[in-house]
Amino acid sequence: MVPLMSLALPIALSAVIAFVASSIIHMLLPYHHGDFKRLPREDDVQAALRGFNIPPGNYALPAMSSPSEMKSPAFLEKMNNGPVMLMTVSPSGPPAMGKAMGQWFVHLLLVGLFSGYIASRALGPGAHYLSVFRFVGCSAFMAYAFGHVQNAIWYRRSWSTTCKDVFDGLVYALLTAGTFGWLWPR
Repeated sequence: MVPLMSLALPIALSAVIAFVASSIIHMLLPYHHGDFKRLPREDDVQAALRGFNIPPGNYALPAMSSPSEMKSPAFLEKMNNGPVMLMTVSPSGPPAMGKAMGQWFVHLLLVGLFSGYIASRALGPGAHYLSVFRFVGCSAFMAYAFGHVQNAIWYRRSWSTTCKDVFDGLVYALLTAGTFGWLWPR
């Protein structure tokens, strides 16, 4: 076993490296630029919704108050007539990028911490690079990628966007694993 405190450098550095990689992926590479489609008559839809003063949160349209309502004729009619939506309403104003990036960095640190913990319980000091890479890479991949799949299954996020997010998770996991393999205590 390796003391978790001895993994502070790979935890922190892997978070920095994954943060830089995610910035490159989302700001410089074009493959995420089409993840969100524009609504037809966007200005009209936005103006119509503005009058409802919807508080920030997650919403379903139509929404049901209980699972048994899914079979009611009124709910089924609403579903059939559409539109059917799962939406997140954000606060008005420009996105709080600083807050989101800070939360993302904390998430990266936590993935490194838990991936390092798993490897530290299974491997000792001086473990072979590929052994460290395998343990950290697998656990980091699960953390970075698998949650996207359940969003596609249950919340109907597009599978093309989900596959891109899973690919991004693979990139972050490989970078995290490589950092741990390189800096694993001897």
